[in-house]
Amino acid sequence: MTDSRAEPTVFERIVAREIPARIVAESERVIAFHDIAPQAPVHVIVTTKAGDYRDVVELAAGDPELLAELVGVARDVAGDLADGEFRLVFNTGASAGQTVFHVHAHVLAGGLEEGTLAGA
Repeated sequence: MTDSRAEPTVFERIVAREIPARIVAESERVIAFHDIAPQAPVHVIVTTKAGDYRDVVELAAGDPELLAELVGVARDVAGDLADGEFRLVFNTGASAGQTVFHVHAHVLAGGLEEGTLAGA
């Protein structure tokens, strides 16, 4: 789990409705919303509501059931927005493109070009 932070992550602020977002799915522990800087025609962030885990590696080790729920929400979002065909990208670490250190996945679909990667 992550260490204590003075400031909530942008995702925690979205969950708290302090920052507006175009939410497309929500459960008790997971939320999905459109990315503000889309890298594909469909680009949705799926994240945990609590900021307990910095990345997918921590989440897999700490709460595999929550990881499965996150992936299930991603699948459902892709089913609704992209006929079920999608890429699911987890960036882990700054050098891999992670800029928000609150576990999240990018659901990418529609018109993806080979070699495209999403940041954040």
